[in-house]
Amino acid sequence: MTVFVVHAGEDPPAEWSASVFLAGPTPRSPDVPSWRPAALAEIEARWSGPGVLVVFVPEPATGVWPDYAHQRTWELRWGDRADVVLFWIPRSAVMPALTTNDEFGRWKDSGRAVLGTPPDAPSVRYQRAYAGDVGIPLADTLSGTIGLALDALGEGASRRGGERFVPLRVWRTPGFRRWLSSQGENRLDDARQVWVFPVTGPIVFWALRVWMWVAAENRVKAGDIVLSRPDLAAVVAYLPGETPWDTEVVLVREFRPSARTGFVLELPSGSHPDVVEPISLAALEFGEETGLAIPPDRLVAHSSRQLAATMSTHQQAVFSVELTAAEMDSLRCAAPVVDGSEITHPVVLRVRDLVSSDCADWTTVGAVAEVLLRAP
Repeated sequence: MTVFVVHAGEDPPAEWSASVFLAGPTPRSPDVPSWRPAALAEIEARWSGPGVLVVFVPEPATGVWPDYAHQRTWELRWGDRADVVLFWIPRSAVMPALTTNDEFGRWKDSGRAVLGTPPDAPSVRYQRAYAGDVGIPLADTLSGTIGLALDALGEGASRRGGERFVPLRVWRTPGFRRWLSSQGENRLDDARQVWVFPVTGPIVFWALRVWMWVAAENRVKAGDIVLSRPDLAAVVAYLPGETPWDTEVVLVREFRPSARTGFVLELPSGSHPDVVEPISLAALEFGEETGLAIPPDRLVAHSSRQLAATMSTHQQAVFSVELTAAEMDSLRCAAPVVDGSEITHPVVLRVRDLVSSDCADWTTVGAVAEVLLRAP
């Protein structure tokens, strides 16, 4: 239960469990007291995590400020990498918080911000309204804002080196944990969160800019983007034909804004935060998107691969099921399935027609090929 304070221009320790950056107006006159000493005292009294909490304080410990360029670089680096950015904005004539406005704009959608302002402070209406719009935790007192920050940190998680710079919300996602464990001898030297979606609640998408030491090449691969979302499970449901090319497969036709074709043909597939077992997930998604319920014990497991290894870390586990003629006939005339904003249209195609369609991406064609066209 240690709090380690890092003042402007200083370097943090090599390991910590949690970190918070104290963002807000800074007095520029010795006659105006700073709010940060009181914040530090309360944080030190209330931090109960088992490891080290690092608190970044953008004020010099000695009263001697670094030069402007160094100060700005320091603030942006550690504000970008802290687990939580605590904004306390007691705006006034002597602390106008002009730089704070820019910092709030930089980090308000990071999923790492908590905001506190006196409700009657001047010119904070926009920040408070924005926090309410997207769900940024909001308080009326400094003590309440500190409580929100500590709640977000929880007990933290011990991290060393470049792993310190992966914010806790991303660190805690199964997708990040799987990606990190797959790196073997490679080492994460530095990281900066680019964005997360959504801003609050369970993360669906995240992107990190990473600097990786590549063991096999003895070099640092600098600044690439790692993008991820939850893993998927998909089902290749088929009715054998005279040849694999005449075999019929079940797809769903769905509008995807990212698709150049508008509508795409894809396998019934998806992810679900409450379903961990891939085979159960596959059965659930097939039923939800086609309207035909298939019990998990009918599914045959195949491989799990990345869908676009140069784009995203997530994988898709593929399962197959051989349907009866009656089941396939029911899907030929199945009505569209509506689930909230998602509308899926079940489609039955021969493999040869699927391969020739420009509405099916390489991931779909490859999964069908693995199941139906693999060598005996």
